[in-house]
Amino acid sequence: MANIKSQKKRIRTAEKARIRNRAVRSELKTYVKKVRAAVDAGDKAAAQDAANAACRKLDKAASKGIIHKNQAAKRKSGVQMLVNGME
Repeated sequence: MANIKSQKKRIRTAEKARIRNRAVRSELKTYVKKVRAAVDAGDKAAAQDAANAACRKLDKAASKGIIHKNQAAKRKSGVQMLVNGME
């Protein structure tokens, strides 16, 4: 454990951020799963709505620095490819 007051505070704030970031990453996975479920069900409208929601969440996570912007772009591309691959 640190002895310096500012370092103790830094440890506390880093832990809060870690928990928040983990929750957001988990939420991103949930949104992508919703897209996959809609694609598997064959519902194109629901899949597109789910993809739009997932893209919005991915953009927000990237803008806050939770995931890298290139990773967000890659995931958005993959989600949209799933939807576009439906007939």
